[in-house]
Amino acid sequence: MTRTVIRGGLVITASDEIHADVLIEDGRIAALATSHTPTAESFTADRVIDATGKYVIPGGVDAHTHMELPFGGTFASDTFETGTRAAAWGGTTTIIDFAVQSVGHSLREGLDAWHAKAEGNCAIDYGFHMIVSDVNQETLKEMDLLIEEGVTSFKQFMAYPGVFYSDDGQILRAMQRSAENGGLIMMHAENGIAIDVLVEQALARGETDPRYHGEVRKALLEAEATHRAIKLAQVAGAPLYVVHVSAMEAVAELARARDEGLPVFGETCPQYLFLSTDNLAEPDFEGAKYVCSTPLRPREHQAKLWQGLRTNDLQVVSTDHCPFCFTGQKELGRGDFSKIPNGLPGVENRMDLLHQAVLDGHISRRRWIEIACATPARMFGLYPKKGTIAPGADADVVIYDPHAEQVMSAETHHMNVDYSAYEGKRVTGRVETVLSRGEPVITEREYTGHTGHGVYTPRSTCQYLN
Repeated sequence: MTRTVIRGGLVITASDEIHADVLIEDGRIAALATSHTPTAESFTADRVIDATGKYVIPGGVDAHTHMELPFGGTFASDTFETGTRAAAWGGTTTIIDFAVQSVGHSLREGLDAWHAKAEGNCAIDYGFHMIVSDVNQETLKEMDLLIEEGVTSFKQFMAYPGVFYSDDGQILRAMQRSAENGGLIMMHAENGIAIDVLVEQALARGETDPRYHGEVRKALLEAEATHRAIKLAQVAGAPLYVVHVSAMEAVAELARARDEGLPVFGETCPQYLFLSTDNLAEPDFEGAKYVCSTPLRPREHQAKLWQGLRTNDLQVVSTDHCPFCFTGQKELGRGDFSKIPNGLPGVENRMDLLHQAVLDGHISRRRWIEIACATPARMFGLYPKKGTIAPGADADVVIYDPHAEQVMSAETHHMNVDYSAYEGKRVTGRVETVLSRGEPVITEREYTGHTGHGVYTPRSTCQYLN
C-alpha cells in the first residue's frame, strides 16, 4: 500500500474551499484533515508533497477532444500519447474523446478502432463518446449495447454534409432512442446545408481568405440549428447537450429552453472566450491557425458567453482540442478557406486560461473547478470518481501555483503542433504537480508519467437526469 500526503494547500472543489491535508492511499483519496482535526498530524506517508501557498484542485476533465481525428484529408496532429501527455501538463487528468462511426460501418467498428488507437498509449485516463454518422435500425440497436459498455453519449452533426451530417429525421430517431436508453445526444448545431451554399457563393466571389470561414458560418445559422435541435429533443422527450457554443444568439436559445425547464445543456470552449474574428483576419494566411467550427465570433459575443457561464446557461468548458500544424496541414486551404482543416489546439491551455478568468473577475474559483472538473464529470457519468477531491474519489489531483506567471507559446507547450493559439499571452497561474490515480505524472514541472498509465474509464449515464 502506498500512501501520499499533500500538506498545507488550499483544497478547492466546486462546493468548498478549505485548508486541509489530503491523504491518498492506493490511488484514491482516503481522507481530508484540517488543522482542527486531530488526525492531521498523524498522517504518515511514503511521499509527502508540500502544497503551502498553493491550490490543491481536482484534475481537469476535458469532455471534448479529438486525438488522431481524420479530417479534410489529414489527421489531427496529436496522438493519444502526445495529447494525453500535454493534457497532464495542463492539469487535465481525464479526457473524453470521440470515436467515429464511418458511413456504411457499424458503431462497434468505430469504437474498436478508437480503443486500438488509445489502449496502452495514454498518460491519463480516458473515455469515449460515439459519433453517429449513419442512423439506421442496426446502429440504433447498437446504441443500447454501447451504453452497457460505458459509452453513454452520442454526437450528431447538423453540419458537414457528406461527412458526418445527419438530417432531422435521423436526429429525431437517435434522440428517441436516447430517451429510452438513458443516453445523451451531443449536437454540433450549425445549419450545414445553408452554410455550404454560402461557402460556394463566397468562393465564387473570390473570397478565399481564412476570415471568410467565419463570415459564412453565420451566428444566426448556429442559433437556428440550436433552436431546431432543442425542439427535436423536446419532441423526442430526450436530453440535449450542445457542444462548442460560440454565438450569443445560440446562448439565448439555450437560456430560453432551460427557463422552460427542459433538460438542455451547453458547452463552450476557451477559444470563444479569449479569441475572436480579429484572429481569423490576421494577414499572410495566419488566420488559418484559428479556423475551427463553430467559428470564432466578433469580440462582443465573449461577454454573453461569460455571462452564460455565470448564470449556468452554459455548464461546461471543454477544449474541442483538434490540432493541425500550420505547415503542411492548415496550408492545405491556401486559396480556398473551405479546405483548411477545422480545429484548434488547446488541451494544455484550458485550466490556466480559466484560472486567468478568475483573476479577471469573470468567474469565481469554485466556478472554475465546477465548469472544468465537476460538471463535466457529472454530465458524462464519472462523478464522484472524477472531478472532485473527496474520500473515495480517484486521486486525480493537481497542485496549482496561483502566483506563477507564464507566457503561452509553441516554444514551451507540449502539444504536437507547430503553433499556439495563444502565442505570447501572459497568464498568472501554473500547474506544478499532477497525480493521476495517486501516481505522479508531472512532478514540480517535470514529466514523470508514462505511456500506458491511463486506462479506459467506462461511464454511467448523465447524472443531471436522475
